[in-house]
Amino acid sequence: MILRLALVLVLLQHALCATHVYNWTTGWGYANPDGIKRREVITCNGEFPWPSVRVTKGDRVIINLTNGFNNSNTTLHVHGMFQNGSNQMDGPPMLTQCPIAPNDTFTYNFTVSDNAGAYWYHSHTDGQYEDGMRGLFIIDDGENNKNFPYDYDEEVLLEIGEWYDKTVAQLKPDFLSLDNPTGAEPIPQNLLINNTRNLTWNVEPNKTYLLRIVNTGGFVSQYFWLEDHEMEVVEVDGVVTEKNKTNMLYITVAQRYSVLVRTKNNKDRNYAIMQKYDDSMLDIVPKNLALNQTSYLTYDSSKPQPKQSYVNSMDDFLDDFYLVPYHKQKLLPEPDHRIELVVAMDNLISGKNYAFFNNITYTAPKVPTLMTVLSSGKYASNSYIYGTNTNTFVLKRNEIVEIVLNSHDTGTHPFHLHGHVFQTISRADAVDDSDPPLEYNPKNHTSFPQYPMMRDTIYVRPQSNFVIRFRADNPGVWFFHCHIEWHLMQGLAIVLVEDPEGIQSNPSQQLTDSHKRVCKNVGMSTEGNAAGTTDWFNLALQNKQEKSIPSGFTTKGYVAFVFSCVAGVLGLITITIYGLMDLQNVEEKVIEDLDIAPGTLLEEGEEEEIETNQDYAKSGKSDGGSFEDERKLQDFETTKQISKSSSK
Repeated sequence: MILRLALVLVLLQHALCATHVYNWTTGWGYANPDGIKRREVITCNGEFPWPSVRVTKGDRVIINLTNGFNNSNTTLHVHGMFQNGSNQMDGPPMLTQCPIAPNDTFTYNFTVSDNAGAYWYHSHTDGQYEDGMRGLFIIDDGENNKNFPYDYDEEVLLEIGEWYDKTVAQLKPDFLSLDNPTGAEPIPQNLLINNTRNLTWNVEPNKTYLLRIVNTGGFVSQYFWLEDHEMEVVEVDGVVTEKNKTNMLYITVAQRYSVLVRTKNNKDRNYAIMQKYDDSMLDIVPKNLALNQTSYLTYDSSKPQPKQSYVNSMDDFLDDFYLVPYHKQKLLPEPDHRIELVVAMDNLISGKNYAFFNNITYTAPKVPTLMTVLSSGKYASNSYIYGTNTNTFVLKRNEIVEIVLNSHDTGTHPFHLHGHVFQTISRADAVDDSDPPLEYNPKNHTSFPQYPMMRDTIYVRPQSNFVIRFRADNPGVWFFHCHIEWHLMQGLAIVLVEDPEGIQSNPSQQLTDSHKRVCKNVGMSTEGNAAGTTDWFNLALQNKQEKSIPSGFTTKGYVAFVFSCVAGVLGLITITIYGLMDLQNVEEKVIEDLDIAPGTLLEEGEEEEIETNQDYAKSGKSDGGSFEDERKLQDFETTKQISKSSSK
């Protein structure tokens, strides 16, 4: 009888749930969201900004995404969605799907079964969301959010972020460049709120607003406060919390906060809504950069708009570590699987700056990792087949996983885990640049909280550490990565293959026809290891990260150095001798004395080769011997000038 009743309730719930279908086509248009410069933006069906989505927990969502770009692939990810049983709808290219080629369509089809609260969606390809391919994704807990535990009168959505006056395609070459050896991120020109600046939020007295604040930016964290108004935090990253009052929030990119704001009982004046850069994340602060952005909390539009609000200290923001989940989940037990990660930023042989977990910068495989799981049979539990340049860890079903992250970098990094929320059980203070990094000591740490804060995006402070735990109860292939989009481009990511046998045995995890077609149209296989072969332990052809810069000179380097010095001294002597002589046709005499044939000054193709390496030689770096390349360049420039003179 009970079983029948439960079945009836399940069927009734499914009958009441709605299906939302969205047909979106990407494209390029023009917009001026910051009011300063009109520039190219990514549009949805020709419109900017992209639409906000609102569904109810239990609903089905179908997004038919058509790639309307001319020469760029794309994908879509709903940030924070668990995708339980629908891992192939998560979105990261070469992780859970093949990228969508121009003029092709991929269907994202999933049920919102376990999520409620404030989320967002964005492209997971080549920084496209920084150009506008992003939007809010709000999930009500029951009809009209009736299951939300706190009362409020009205809901307001605030999407905050930063804005550049150039596209990512324009900024990326200079960012990942030999000329940017420190990896300094591009500086945004402005902060946005709801895709504009100087927003006006009209309020009424004596009302309680549920304010959902989502940072959809790609780089900077922001301080956020409302002048002379207190905020009560009631939800972070889709996790309802016990109420916690604060006057200021610190919100990294990809984080979400839902707060209750009680308005005043009069209309005496209007108040400032404040955003401020965390300028400690900027390598330089341009003189003309406005670090504060003021919008307006307006009680009476006939009264003057407020000026910007000042605070005594930027250190008085809410420390989210101490938030307690509303449905208290006790500290998970000691881990079955501990993953220890060291974050560092460094240069590889090209001179470009990359980001590393344990000396590996994520390099995408040739077959999406989920498809390697599905096609590898009994080998799926062996992390080797997923590639040695992907930083892949295999997790067993239901084991307790602990990630210990030690950052050796001097910046703040927000890290996001796909497919889960996690418990944050430890997070240390920032360490000054002049001191060595503070690594987590499992034998000497602060007491873990009884009911740890839970969310899906957490920041690590400069040269510091944090520890998180979660249960591996969601079979799938999941990214754990820095959500600063520039750092993801630099490779700051690992891959978690969670319960591969569970993925293989679940019919809902098998590839859809949409998946297969998209892979075929982009010329990628749906079977094989990271190298694209079913010779599972042969990774000879896998994609690899660049080689490291040699720690010292090789024998070849020393020889090149000595001969370069000798050649340089002889060159100076020769120049001095001829410079003191009053000779006619000096160029011809130099050529004659050195026994150089003008017609054979350069071997065929040598000029092109040396000019290609000119930047390396000038910087002291090259593919194999920097001093040798520099000597070639000097010889080339000298002989080229002589050749030009003798041909006159």
